[in-house]
Amino acid sequence: MADSLTHSSDLSFTALPADAGQRLDAFLAGRAGALSRSRLKALILEGRVSRNGAPTQEPAESVVAGAVYEIELPPPVPALPQGQEIGLDVLYEDEALIVINKPAGMVVHPAPGNPDGTLVNALISHCGASLTGIGGETRPGIVHRLDKDTSGVMVAAKTELALTRLSSLFAGRAGLERAYRALCWGLPNPLAGDVEGDIGRDPRERKRMAVVARNGKYALTHYKVLQGFGLGAAMVSCRLATGRTHQIRVHMAHIGHPLVGDPVYLRRKPGAAKFVPEPARGLLLDFPRQALHAETLGFKHPMTGAMLRFDAPPPPDFMGLLDALLACA
Repeated sequence: MADSLTHSSDLSFTALPADAGQRLDAFLAGRAGALSRSRLKALILEGRVSRNGAPTQEPAESVVAGAVYEIELPPPVPALPQGQEIGLDVLYEDEALIVINKPAGMVVHPAPGNPDGTLVNALISHCGASLTGIGGETRPGIVHRLDKDTSGVMVAAKTELALTRLSSLFAGRAGLERAYRALCWGLPNPLAGDVEGDIGRDPRERKRMAVVARNGKYALTHYKVLQGFGLGAAMVSCRLATGRTHQIRVHMAHIGHPLVGDPVYLRRKPGAAKFVPEPARGLLLDFPRQALHAETLGFKHPMTGAMLRFDAPPPPDFMGLLDALLACA
């Protein structure tokens, strides 16, 4: 355990007999709560770790019982993105993470063409001093992303250790639940099933993803029709067994049921539209984004191990499509 905080930016630990012989970076990672082993290794190499007052710069150095190890923690520097006061729908927050319901139209991370007004800008402002520094910067740890025009539940880490553990969880997927609500053209047959197909860059158009025969990554989506509207459209639940770029959008288009409003994977007026009565048909054809919502996110808390599960209903524009279809039924 930590023996003392010498000041707000330093940590001090005394090695116990049971600690003797451990690698220094591993020993410190076991004691320094919110700091990952990779971050501690970097601090050691920077000369910010001392043993009995003398600097040590060897991450693999063996720990000496009774020695006092001190870590000088530099204050987090501001991240390149700056905080902006943007309202967030916060579903849960603690010292390690924050869960939000992202609105459609919000980009997750600053990028060319979207330098600000992003979720990261909003989180930097909202979380403030509770962001303890990830990689030495005051910024949130983005574990997974939703497309700009996909709404729904997302989690972001507030500490480096939480980011490391959540990233490992999302990569391994054990104990992870991700369910989406989608409105697609046509009625899938069968009404429930799996879409399995490697996803990679479309060889004919590099800005798109596609189910490919070579150089793709394995992808599996479980789908279930929640409500059909004749042969014209269907409300579908999609659960991800893998997490590939545009996975649901690509897989649903691959089986002939692209998402309503998808600007990338719906390239022409769908044949199923003729089975949708007006005025619902016009609303679906004119919908300005993919009708996709991240409805459920479940995962183990990176620090406590407790199972967490969050649900958020689709936004009003999405539900408006459903209401229009029900009115025509």
